Amino acid sequence: QVQVVESGGGLVQTGGSLRLSCAASGRTFSSLFMGWFRQAPGKEREPVAVISRRGGSTYYADYVKGRHTISRDNAKNTVYLQMNNLKPEDTAVYYCAARLYNTGKYYYTGPNEYEYWGQGTQVTVSS
Repeated sequence: QVQVVESGGGLVQTGGSLRLSCAASGRTFSSLFMGWFRQAPGKEREPVAVISRRGGSTYYADYVKGRHTISRDNAKNTVYLQMNNLKPEDTAVYYCAARLYNTGKYYYTGPNEYEYWGQGTQVTVSS
């Protein structure tokens, strides 16, 4: 089993920044594909950014590209999401997810491709 714990959410004004952190344990961290997803009220869970096991490959959803940065520190068993220039439409519960099973891809972008999830952290952007 893999345990995933997010931290770092909160309330921020439009244009502000937040950094989310996610610690994973239970498996060698560098063997895990990691991703950040979000879910706003009444909407489906959607990808924000994902990262390969060694951090060399990343994917960003169009709605965050150029504003957010995903990174990982395998020595600290932690993945980060630096969110800049936040907008009210970024308001959501943000989830960190981990995937162990490798089918040969550099990363995975679909929520249903991840096996382990954190409890989520609320990000609220006020206008």
